Amino acid sequence: MIRVVERELAELAVNAVVRAADEHLEPVGPASEALDRQAGDRLRELRRIQAPLDVGSAVITGAGDLAAEFVLHIVILGEGRAISRDTVRRALNSAWHRAEGWQLTTVAAPLHGLGGSVLSAEEAAVALVETFRERPRATGFPAELQIVVRSPAERGAVEPLLDRIA
Repeated sequence: MIRVVERELAELAVNAVVRAADEHLEPVGPASEALDRQAGDRLRELRRIQAPLDVGSAVITGAGDLAAEFVLHIVILGEGRAISRDTVRRALNSAWHRAEGWQLTTVAAPLHGLGGSVLSAEEAAVALVETFRERPRATGFPAELQIVVRSPAERGAVEPLLDRIA
C-alpha cells in the first residue's frame, strides 16, 4: 500500500524514515539536514562509519530522537559520483531490500529532498512508487510506503500519479 501524508517526516511514528545521504552518511539536501537536526546527537553518533559506502546502497541505523524506530539512509552521492535518477532508484531498491530483511512494516519517505536537488517532485514520486511496486513481495515487508508531502497542493499533485504509474 502507498499513501500520501501531509506531516513532518520527523514526527511520523513509523518503522523507518528514508534519508538521502552521501557515501559518508552525511546529509544530502535540506530535507536530510532538517531530519538530522530533529534526530539530534544520537543519530550523528549512530551514523558513524569506518569506510565510504557504495553509491546506490542503503543502510539502517537507529533514529535518534525521531518518532520513527529507524532511519533508512539511501546513499545517492559519492566522490566522483553525482546524483542521478539511476543512483536514487538503485538506492531505493536497496532500501526496500534492507526493510524486508529487518521486517519493517511501514516506511516513510520525503517527496522533496529524496534526490538532493536533482530530482523534481514528480520524478521523486515516480521513483518511489515504481521501485516500491516493483520490489519482491515474498515476505510482505515493507507493507506500506508513506510519501510525505508539505502541502495540500503537493498532495493533489502526487495522488493522481499513484493511479497513473503502473
